Amino acid sequence: MTAPTPRRAVLVAALAVAAATVSGGSASASAPKGDGALPPGKGAGRTVDNRFWYAYRHWLAGTHNGTAATRGAHGGRAGLEIGTPAGRTEYQDPHTGKKSTWEYAAWTSPMHRSTVPATEAIASWNAHTPAGTWIQTELRGTYTDATTTPWYVMGRWASGDGDIRRTSVDGQTDGKTTVWTDTLAVDHHESGLRITDWQLRLTLHRRPGSAGGPVVWLAGAMVSDIPDRFTVPASVPTAGGGRELKVPRYSQETHAGQYPEYDNGGEAWCSPTSSQMIIEYWGGKPDGKALAWVNPKYKDPQVCHAARSTYDAAYKGCGNWPFNAAYAATYRGLAGVVTRLSSLADLETLVRAGIPAITSQSFRPEELTGAGYGTAGHLMTVIGFTEGGDVIANDPNSADNPAVRRVYKRREFENIWLRTKRHNAAGKVVSGSGGICYLYAPARPAPDGIRALRAVGVI
Repeated sequence: MTAPTPRRAVLVAALAVAAATVSGGSASASAPKGDGALPPGKGAGRTVDNRFWYAYRHWLAGTHNGTAATRGAHGGRAGLEIGTPAGRTEYQDPHTGKKSTWEYAAWTSPMHRSTVPATEAIASWNAHTPAGTWIQTELRGTYTDATTTPWYVMGRWASGDGDIRRTSVDGQTDGKTTVWTDTLAVDHHESGLRITDWQLRLTLHRRPGSAGGPVVWLAGAMVSDIPDRFTVPASVPTAGGGRELKVPRYSQETHAGQYPEYDNGGEAWCSPTSSQMIIEYWGGKPDGKALAWVNPKYKDPQVCHAARSTYDAAYKGCGNWPFNAAYAATYRGLAGVVTRLSSLADLETLVRAGIPAITSQSFRPEELTGAGYGTAGHLMTVIGFTEGGDVIANDPNSADNPAVRRVYKRREFENIWLRTKRHNAAGKVVSGSGGICYLYAPARPAPDGIRALRAVGVI
């Protein structure tokens, strides 16, 4: 329910499964053209820009330093892998103190010119990292004053925790921008400074002398410039838009006090609990071997597994947005990204196409009728809309699984999700999420899914 220690005091973020749309072995008619920029004029007035690389032709582009593009040896998805290692490097894990030597190869994306000069950037990646492998994602931007940022580490990631501890690298700064866990933000957006261009660098690591290695299926970022606002315009419910998706229901509160090493369950597990609901909606579920470590007395052990698999050792919690999307994409056939959406009309478009979404919001108890709690940051799953346009949500902050399904008033929900500023219980002005959303969908979605993802701007 509540995020541990203020991690994004003045920030907000994003998610996008756009890339999920065509993670196939070759470009298709639904893949973005060129560098993924919108046609001239179509970007006018936009506040969010998404760019993801995922097709074979995408991986052929950019600069390779020991990496190679693959057409789909792993589940039919094109990807990036180690060809001939570029060299060896030592990494001392700051969370365990363990120092190890790794072979590595790196890929640097083409420079992307954003349709939105941005105040924030959030990277996403989907990868296969078998034992003895891990990846690092970095982002570098160009400012409106023509200077560039350093290469900022946006995450060191592996699906397991036996080789390195999955971690963000907080506090990186050049005096103009700073990395706050999973979000790169302009320090003083009121100055007018923005990020205009950006590129990614992916570094793939494996044990020296081993064959194979990690495979990256998708990588990119969402950048945004959301105006500061306490209230947002109300969207009009879509006529005949009532629909409810059959998404499994899991309570975070049934896990309160479990696994202190993964932030103790309960209110700290809203993000992985929400992620697990949608993963299972799409047919994914960890097998018995993956769950063997969980105490057999605990119900819904897959939620414990999701918490362990999203835990960020630097943040000391399970709420790192890209780590949750990356976890979802470890399930066969799924892709996941972080983006921002602009209104509940966007969510209605997705739900009509059968795509649920995870939203981030913060509010006082009286601001969301029926919630029964207040929060400085909470994730829940939007699974549908009533005929009148109210939001049907699977809210993991519930006493048990049957109580998870809630109906929230449209206007209240939309405002607490999309605003960037709010007053907390003490009357202090604090930040709001600005429309953050996790989107998980099949890597090869149905045509209606492609149309919906395109309509909301994620592809």
